[in-house]
Amino acid sequence: MASEFILSETGAGVLSITLNRPEVLNSITAAMSAELLATLNRAADDDQVRAVLLTGAGRGFCAGQDLAEATPAADKPRQDFAAHVRKVYNPLVRSIRRMPKPVVAAVNGVAAGAGASLAFACDFIFASSQASFIQAFAKIGLVPDTGATFFLPRLVGTARATAMMMLGEKVTADQALSYGMIYRVSEPDKLLDESRAFAATLATQATFALGLTKRLINGSAANDLDAQLEAEADLQGTAGRSDDFQEGVAAFLAKRAARFEGK
Repeated sequence: MASEFILSETGAGVLSITLNRPEVLNSITAAMSAELLATLNRAADDDQVRAVLLTGAGRGFCAGQDLAEATPAADKPRQDFAAHVRKVYNPLVRSIRRMPKPVVAAVNGVAAGAGASLAFACDFIFASSQASFIQAFAKIGLVPDTGATFFLPRLVGTARATAMMMLGEKVTADQALSYGMIYRVSEPDKLLDESRAFAATLATQATFALGLTKRLINGSAANDLDAQLEAEADLQGTAGRSDDFQEGVAAFLAKRAARFEGK
């Protein structure tokens, strides 16, 4: 299926996805969301894809919701934002978090509103030194969505998350790194090369186990200690039956590099 608002290419086991509405800082419409969701879902089922890289075209990562689409004319009924969030944004977050392989965000510029929230849903965030993160919802009388109220407190703590979401202040890439909100800061001209190389390295690892690790991380927020211990034991059993485990042990004993296949 041809995509109008999403660019994608696969190489070295990495599916690179580029949000492609640069004229509006890659702000999201329902059509763009549907294309992104379809691309993510195909990646989840494609054995040739071992890692995913998500970035934006032009000078921004994603400015969040395209307000031109979400704001009706004065003589039209007001938007049902509950239905809109459930249709346009929640499926994207679920797809990223349920992806049985690592997802890397390369934030090349502003990440605002739902755009920042999408980055927070990824497993690793690389940011250009010129990037910034803004939870802009309060500035227009809305509440954070797209998982922001779930991810941000876990990334930076309640106090900083509250300030970001209630004040809508811009957080620079260096601040985000110091807060523990992102993984690495890159120079603008090196961001894509460094994040793509990182994703390619992830793609050579035991990605079957990485996917199981992601499931454990997802479940840890709701589990008590006993439940989490049981989940670890259960998925360790699954990992121990994998081809990657057999290859990892064989490589260790032979003192050679492992050749994982993600299964």
